[in-house]
Amino acid sequence: MRQFEKYKTNLAMVTSNHDGYDYITSYGTKVGKVDYINRTCEVLGYWSMTTSKHINYACRELGLTQVKGEAK
Repeated sequence: MRQFEKYKTNLAMVTSNHDGYDYITSYGTKVGKVDYINRTCEVLGYWSMTTSKHINYACRELGLTQVKGEAK
């Protein structure tokens, strides 16, 4: 698990044991799926303003472009 400098307690990146992908998590919920090959983050649904800030921050820190994904 990787934590970010900002939002340390509520924002992290975890690797799924199920599919091997890295996910951005906000408050313990998977909110973005990381694709390192294409340098993108698939945003998994629609989120509150706070969670959206978490996603935006994590993507900037990781150098990823956001793409809309399927709601989970």
